[in-house]
Amino acid sequence: MTTRAGFAAIIGAPNAGKSTLTNRLVGAKVSIVTQKVQTTRFPVRGVAMEGEAQIVLVDTPGIFTPRRKLDRAMVRAAWGGAADADVIVHLVDAVAELKAPVPGATSADKRSAADVESIVEGLKTSGKKAILALNKIDGMRRDTLLALSKTLFDTGVYSEVFMISAAKGDGVDDLKARLAALMKEGPWFYPAEQTADLPVRLLAAEITREKIYLRVHEELPYAAAVETTAFEEKHDGSARIEQTIYVERESQRPIILGAKGQTLKWIGQKSREELAELLDRPVHLFLHVKVDERWADKREFYGDVGLDFDA
Repeated sequence: MTTRAGFAAIIGAPNAGKSTLTNRLVGAKVSIVTQKVQTTRFPVRGVAMEGEAQIVLVDTPGIFTPRRKLDRAMVRAAWGGAADADVIVHLVDAVAELKAPVPGATSADKRSAADVESIVEGLKTSGKKAILALNKIDGMRRDTLLALSKTLFDTGVYSEVFMISAAKGDGVDDLKARLAALMKEGPWFYPAEQTADLPVRLLAAEITREKIYLRVHEELPYAAAVETTAFEEKHDGSARIEQTIYVERESQRPIILGAKGQTLKWIGQKSREELAELLDRPVHLFLHVKVDERWADKREFYGDVGLDFDA
């Protein structure tokens, strides 16, 4: 049996669907997915199997114009993941790309298109070719997609093009087969049954952060972080987990708590249910909310999630 293994980095603008594609390729949830853009803060390694090939997927943070220290660290992490990979997949939101030049386009579509241009320039600078994956093609005309594909391919930074729907799975099997063929001959990096390379304390924090965004995504922009402060294996086989939710201002604490603590209760319940399923054991989860306006400027937070504080 000849085995193959390698790393494939998925890069793209925020909200292009990178986490959805990673989860679809792996066949399991390894990266949080919300309607909020910019939810992946650090590269998450998902492990996908295709025949005798193992594809280690690096789901990077979205590449965008950074404005603060955390932004710069996230963008550096994204390009770092791409530089270290055997294959790069540039995932593009086809809908946003087509809408951006049209009069009346939303600011989000324009930002997405600008971020795509920035990534194309970054690929030119790096000298590395990428696979272009046009995402969210559901219901789009084929001639429209082909024209968009040609426009992007003519930039010279892509080796080939795939048209996919990460959410529905259309075209993803073909992309997965191609990635498998591009992996180098050699032993697997992980056991075949492993789906992610992410410390359980970090995974637990990410799941709770996802629930926060799902519940209060409109009221609370990117001003929250979650830290797993304690993880204890109990004698009865259960796990006791303590987490601190950090917000930047005192006025944000009631948003997390909700009326009579109902929002925090919902977040805790949903997070606990998912953790219990993932860990295959009962989970006792205790959440605390703390105000710290400087949490995004603390060196220890960056190290915990694999980001470069000095970016």
